[in-house]
Amino acid sequence: MQVQIKHQPAFALAVVTLAPNEEVKVEPGAMVSFSEGMVSETAVVGGFFSGLKRALGGEAFFQNTFKAPQIGGEITLAPALSGDINTVQVAPNMPVLLQSGAYLAAEPGVNFDTSWGGAKGFFGGQGLLLLRVTGQGKLLFSAYGALEERVLGPGQTYTIDTGHIVLMDSTLQFKVRGMGSWKKTIFGGEGLVCELTGPGRVLMQTRSEAEFLGWLIPKLPSNTSSN
Repeated sequence: MQVQIKHQPAFALAVVTLAPNEEVKVEPGAMVSFSEGMVSETAVVGGFFSGLKRALGGEAFFQNTFKAPQIGGEITLAPALSGDINTVQVAPNMPVLLQSGAYLAAEPGVNFDTSWGGAKGFFGGQGLLLLRVTGQGKLLFSAYGALEERVLGPGQTYTIDTGHIVLMDSTLQFKVRGMGSWKKTIFGGEGLVCELTGPGRVLMQTRSEAEFLGWLIPKLPSNTSSN
């Protein structure tokens, strides 16, 4: 599977080229277009309970698998929100942690460890929900906004707002906490943050879905009836 990412970083599009009879798993709703002869199948990958756990983790219960014909094929993918797309090579014994909602597509050998508990520090709807990605193959993921990388050395710490974390190495230790006192956490506008300790790298997005909704919802017209 070959991946070309175009129109970065604001309106990224992934152009995925498949070899003859090659398959790619795609998050429902991410497909933009595909070439002649491509076929798709919708199924619960890993069985009912795996699909249920994946759904509770913020991903789709069903997964689409696209397969190229004998001559190979192409499929283009894009996330729901404007922003960037990137890829990471998942390798055995080197899992990565992915923000729920950032998954776009993956090669068949990439799996989600549904037995791993990745929810941390939920408070008032804000928190950190990560998926543990295992197996082997390319993983495509998206960000709301552009992507920014930090690489931490052993013992080095770094703090990120939970809504901005996209992907990080499983070698990183992390804990979710408030920004000081409970009063500051609730009313200070920052909510919860994630304190990371190296070694490892982390990719963060420059925009937050929660902050965007917090800005948008008060501006929506109310559904009031007039006399």
